[in-house]
Amino acid sequence: MASGGYEVTLRGSDLIARNAKGKELKSVPSALRDDPVVTGLRQLTEWLGRHEVQCRSDIERWMVRSLPVPVGVLADVWPDETWRAALTDLVVGVLDEDGAFDPDEVGFLRDASAGQIGIVNLDGDTVRLPATRVVIPHPVTLPDLDDLREFAADLGVSQSVDQLFRQIFVRPADTDPAARRIGEYSGGKYAELRHLTARATKLGYPVRGGNAVCRVFENGVAVEARSWVGSDDPYYETETGDLVFTDRNGTSLTLAEVGPVAWSEGTRMAAALYAGRVVEKDEDEDAADDQVADADEDDDDEDED
Repeated sequence: MASGGYEVTLRGSDLIARNAKGKELKSVPSALRDDPVVTGLRQLTEWLGRHEVQCRSDIERWMVRSLPVPVGVLADVWPDETWRAALTDLVVGVLDEDGAFDPDEVGFLRDASAGQIGIVNLDGDTVRLPATRVVIPHPVTLPDLDDLREFAADLGVSQSVDQLFRQIFVRPADTDPAARRIGEYSGGKYAELRHLTARATKLGYPVRGGNAVCRVFENGVAVEARSWVGSDDPYYETETGDLVFTDRNGTSLTLAEVGPVAWSEGTRMAAALYAGRVVEKDEDEDAADDQVADADEDDDDEDED
């Protein structure tokens, strides 16, 4: 109950007010702007928004870093509506004592309690599995990814964390295993360096030492994908550089030493930065446009004749 006989509540993230007669108002009256109850609800809304972002960020980190997640942790957070919404329908696998999971036994997470999880498997059955630890597999590690995507579409699954429909990149078969850099996404021009660094930061990639960085843990080993963005004046023109991979000490890795998750996530970063480049019209296209314009003029002349 707020001052003046008003009632205020939250509907989702929206603040709703009713007057003393119980009529719902189109907006919160200005007289309630500084009311302690209204202020408290607004602060709660802001906190819930930050909490939702943090939950999704943590889950994505677990996936990208292939981290084993204790089922006890999932059971503890499951009553939290925000955590439950973020975790529900993610594809999970039960880890054995060696830290591996059977890709044929994965399923869509529907429940977690002490010592077990509930999933919907690929047969469409809801089953409970004993589990101590689970993994949220990166999609590039799922051999049945296409089947899972199709089944998710049939079930009407909507994942809050980008897993099944995450853009993935698979190492081409003709990759030189001794090479140490990928140049496919280099040469993307930006009018100013600050535009490129801002794009990297917005996409979640910190910039250090002139490189946008994506850190991945794979098979217990830390790998950094680094895409050159530049280190000059922020207002100078720049362009994207080669993609390289390093170990935790900064030592360059050969492409043969890069695992599938690090490859996919690193290439995803480089491709996203390259996609924001300034696209200039090709001179050949200009010439073609001129030829089309000339042809149109000739047709007009013939029509006049």
